[in-house]
Amino acid sequence: MKTLLPLLSLCLILSSCAGYHLGSQKPAHLAGVTKLAVPTFDNQTLEPRLSSVVTNALIKQIQADGSYQIVSKEEAEAVLEGVILSTNRSQFRSARQNVLRTSQLQMNLTANFVIRDTASGRSLHSGTSSGLSYVILGSNVQNSEAQALDDAAQRLASNLANEISEGW
Repeated sequence: MKTLLPLLSLCLILSSCAGYHLGSQKPAHLAGVTKLAVPTFDNQTLEPRLSSVVTNALIKQIQADGSYQIVSKEEAEAVLEGVILSTNRSQFRSARQNVLRTSQLQMNLTANFVIRDTASGRSLHSGTSSGLSYVILGSNVQNSEAQALDDAAQRLASNLANEISEGW
């Protein structure tokens, strides 16, 4: 009886987590991809250095997630190609005394992407991702805009990495 009770409690503990496992849950159509190449995104905006900022942010997010190993195109099973489509700035808040003067800026960054199989060249997954950022404008407006753009790139990368590694 004394050995039956610990055995029964062990079975109860192990069965309570049935069906759950640690790690990412890739979408079914990307389950076979383990090695991914991420070349520099194309930039269709007028923002300088934006393609490298977005690409680096995406690579860091994918590496942090751990769903894919980032490798060169020669070693990759699939390639994630992206195009930065637009950066939109808009006034989020204005100064109390002057509604034409912006006190807080909203920055929206949008990119299209496609994951292609390196062997066949066919598209495995495609979509659009965006990142939204808010920044309070300081005395140096250009620096504030650059910070908002970097934050929007981080959010875009996070949204894209979640889509390809978790399916949402």
